[in-house]
Amino acid sequence: MATPALRNVAIIAHVDHGKTTLVDQLLRQSGTFREKEQVAERAMDSNDLERERGITILAKCTAVEWNGVRVNIVDTPGHADFGGEVERILSMVDGVLLLVDAAEGPMPQTKFVTMKALARGLKPIVVINKADRPDGDPHDAHSKVFDLFAALGASDEQLDFPALFASAKQGWAVSDLDDPRQDMTPLFDLILHHVPPPKGDRDGAFAMLVTLLEADPYLGRVLTGRILSGTARVNMNIKARHQFGDSVEDGRLTKLLAFRGLKRVPVEEASAGDIVAIAGLAEATVADTICASDFEGAIPAQPIDPPTLAMTFSVNDSPLAGREGDKVTSRMIRTRLLREAEGNVAIRVTETADKDAFEVAGRGELQLGVLIETLRREGFELSISRPRVLYRDDPDTGQRMEPIEEVQIDVDEDYAGVVVEGMSERKAEMTGMAPSSGGKVRIGFLAPSRGLIGYHGEFMTSTRGTGIMNRVFHGYAPYKGAVQGRRAGVLISTGNGNAVPYALWNLEERGVMFVTPGTAIYQGMIIGEHSRGNDLEVNPLKAKQLTNMRASGKDEAVRLTTPRTMSLEQAVAYIADDELVEVTPKSIRLRKAELDPHERKKQSRLKDAG
Repeated sequence: MATPALRNVAIIAHVDHGKTTLVDQLLRQSGTFREKEQVAERAMDSNDLERERGITILAKCTAVEWNGVRVNIVDTPGHADFGGEVERILSMVDGVLLLVDAAEGPMPQTKFVTMKALARGLKPIVVINKADRPDGDPHDAHSKVFDLFAALGASDEQLDFPALFASAKQGWAVSDLDDPRQDMTPLFDLILHHVPPPKGDRDGAFAMLVTLLEADPYLGRVLTGRILSGTARVNMNIKARHQFGDSVEDGRLTKLLAFRGLKRVPVEEASAGDIVAIAGLAEATVADTICASDFEGAIPAQPIDPPTLAMTFSVNDSPLAGREGDKVTSRMIRTRLLREAEGNVAIRVTETADKDAFEVAGRGELQLGVLIETLRREGFELSISRPRVLYRDDPDTGQRMEPIEEVQIDVDEDYAGVVVEGMSERKAEMTGMAPSSGGKVRIGFLAPSRGLIGYHGEFMTSTRGTGIMNRVFHGYAPYKGAVQGRRAGVLISTGNGNAVPYALWNLEERGVMFVTPGTAIYQGMIIGEHSRGNDLEVNPLKAKQLTNMRASGKDEAVRLTTPRTMSLEQAVAYIADDELVEVTPKSIRLRKAELDPHERKKQSRLKDAG
């Protein structure tokens, strides 16, 4: 039985194509915000990291009213690294708005999320956004979307998709570019007309599938999902089951929350088809079925793509440990990582033989980088290893397989040669080259994930900051062979103390510095990049010797070159296998995994011997 006064829709798109800005407009124009109400731009990006980076990391729900119909809207992440979120969300909705930039057209992540939506049998509404861009070609973007749908094996019904041209920033949508550009009414009307009402047996036993999980300081575990059958009522007895049917726990539904605008509002009951959040269970997690006592079985859950990249998170054991953070023990790190893995199904945490270290596997560098940044802001101190890809064996041939990514690069024609050369060194295969918007060239590659670790910084340097690189997981392929790592060695401190300007000035001819005068330094810490291929131990603490002899000439003033500073992602991508990144709430330091120089030499000899 359908629920006529309700629609559930997700907004999917490539990163930065305007999803969150579009939701802002839908909230404003539906009257969800009062006329004079002050609301932050990109209101759905509530997380500090989301606001700083301008990306959506966590999926979020909202709801608007239009002509007596409530529309539940889910804003999804655009990055493939957060694809675990996208896959789960699509099981909650009956339709999707596919947003495509009029200038850029369909991008790799557009393909990723569209493939997931089409596979679920959803019939998308296509919105060509930023149709007001002077360098845009809305009709060309529209035809490219059709080609993409055809390439992904869309059905005839899915290929017959309705399309609108819009500017989320200016707040209008039209079915024809010559129509008057007034407001978002055509989009609201199309959602009500094209997206089917949710189906569900309202008279059956209550059951819902958990798709999102978050911790609330007052309510405890808050589980969000869509009710598939029956009616949920506050204080009813409920139970949780794993997707294979075995019982997790029994409990009572203490709080039932529905979405109204940006707020979650307590309600007494909700019926099949609605998206709600519930509290009252202590152990249930994502992909579990929450149901009434008389419901049998479990709701099937969408399988999640496996992680492709892993890093080791370990206790910070440097001489500066504990000075800047208040969460430094392995017990604290373990508890926090396991809590993250509960709510984020795309992350897998494994305890290593050394109880002070944990292997954290995820979808990509961005996802793991966001996790590390979140931890340091919470006061954690950690040591992070270089990312490594997760191989798998072919079940038929036993051959080693590695993750491959589809890479799309938009670059000025002058830099196309150096990009192709750099990618081929990383065992990438070029799949196509064609002119792109803004006088750029669009080049496609299939590249091993391990070859792309650390490449982004070099890519930005070689394209003078003008290149744009997008990547998305493609699949597994046979091992492509060795990829050359970092060519330069590093400068390693021999002592503990604070860096001295005179010493750094003398070391400048040895390479590029990473530290400034006065920086706290310890033995085994990396303070710069050597100009040659080998590591070099240096003393950055050596002060100028003072004598009572007058110098024949004027003393030279110490003028230091500006050191190279690295972001967290750059630091993690830069280090070699025998190095770590020390992450604290205030600092990012590079160091050798083994701080003692004698131990390093011993390990180096053992490595050379065998």
